[in-house]
Amino acid sequence: MVGLALGALGVLAFSMSLPATRVAVRHLDPWFVAFGRAVGAALLAWAYLRVTGAPRPTGNQWWRLAVVALGVVVGFPLFTSLALTTQTSAHGAVVITVLPAMTAVFAVLRAGERPPPLFWVASAGGLLAVLTFLAASGAVGGALSPADLFLLVAVVLCGLGYAEGGALARELGGARTICWALLLSLPATVPITIVAALADPPRADAGTWLAFGYLAAVSAFLGFFAWYAGLARGGIAQVGQVQLAQPVLTLLWSALLLGETVTPASIAAALVVLACVVLTQRTRDRVRVPATEGA
Repeated sequence: MVGLALGALGVLAFSMSLPATRVAVRHLDPWFVAFGRAVGAALLAWAYLRVTGAPRPTGNQWWRLAVVALGVVVGFPLFTSLALTTQTSAHGAVVITVLPAMTAVFAVLRAGERPPPLFWVASAGGLLAVLTFLAASGAVGGALSPADLFLLVAVVLCGLGYAEGGALARELGGARTICWALLLSLPATVPITIVAALADPPRADAGTWLAFGYLAAVSAFLGFFAWYAGLARGGIAQVGQVQLAQPVLTLLWSALLLGETVTPASIAAALVVLACVVLTQRTRDRVRVPATEGA
């Protein structure tokens, strides 16, 4: 129950990520948004680790942290920022509906489980539903638009980062997992942020900076405290189902806060993918969740 509650809190935090990114990239360079938020979050992470006196990860844990950083510190923020310069967050919410299934796929591959064939059928069905929606609503000349491709890459990398981070949080705890991943990313995030700021000096209103601050403090930092702790305590498969609510919440925020139109096609596509994801989760092999050192 604790794991599910923590996972739900993390999903609530992440549900605002796409709308906040959409607001931020209207006036700020997408590369600055993606990597600047990571730098800001890393400063908070450094303070947290200093105050708590957290021990350094081991050699093997550093390699696994690099995978986490690739997925959730660099990959997802970058590709969603690039996509949302031309696409709405409501559209993006439909694409990320397949994220729970992608997370489950990486959890299966990483754990070496042998799920039944129906698992793969359901996963393929969810991906097919997303691709069909994109081909119908975002295609240009019969091909997927760059924004749609960016969103698909973001989902794959995020699923990888979620699965690896959830497993690693059983050893390090949810807070330390994201904190060390953020610090590990600094050699890449700081130079790119500086270059992006010099190439296109950031000028924005208060609302834009508020959205950027949310991305740094909540989406890239505090949200992962709850999310990784929930995955570690309750299991990646079980707690991963909480992500089913994220696209619905994102569609809601997009309509209420940004005034974006949520089309019937978007809702229909989201429901089809949700059904496939539920089937994916139900058909996975049940595995015992290893004990955690802390979260």
